[in-house]
Amino acid sequence: MNKLTITWHGHSCFTISCNGYDVVLDPYAPGSVPGLPELSLTADMVLCSHEHSDHGYTQAVRIRENGPENPFQITKIDTFHDDASGSMRGPNRIHILEAGGLKAVHLGDLGCGLTAMQADLLKKPDVLLIPVGGYYTIDAAQATEIVERLSPRVTVPMHYRSDTFGYPVIGRLEEYTSRCSNEILYDTNVLTVDERTRVQTAILTLA
Repeated sequence: MNKLTITWHGHSCFTISCNGYDVVLDPYAPGSVPGLPELSLTADMVLCSHEHSDHGYTQAVRIRENGPENPFQITKIDTFHDDASGSMRGPNRIHILEAGGLKAVHLGDLGCGLTAMQADLLKKPDVLLIPVGGYYTIDAAQATEIVERLSPRVTVPMHYRSDTFGYPVIGRLEEYTSRCSNEILYDTNVLTVDERTRVQTAILTLA
């Protein structure tokens, strides 16, 4: 059975893996996110939603040579980092990764609503990685609306503040999870998703 492995490294940085092929998304620079350790990752590909230091530090990722064949079909959707057509914080790129009949969506630092065409491309993912902290991105209420619109199997919130990490100006995770009825707290930062995985909001825990 095909599966996707989702590994959270903190903030909006994840590794999405399938058949031994690893894609890192939105690696952050040392010191760019309060409370998070320096990244040192190895992968076959790195993708960034935008060039800000907390999302576009590709130097944190060593690209593997002679790795496995890439199983992913990757689609990129250009959006904005704010609700003013990018005039405040610039562009944002959504990434859709599809492999083995499974679909993962990383919304990056989405700061605006989705058009009907964008939502149609994004709908019914097996995994949705979505910012929920507000201020720089959509907030908890907006994230809830997008989740309802896209109907993901597994929703993983990102880009929020906790007691130990995150920007002081963004919202806490609880502001989002208080709106959820299917929350599951994992004691790990790794989640495996396949066609049998039940609908849930997955709260991953950093090691």
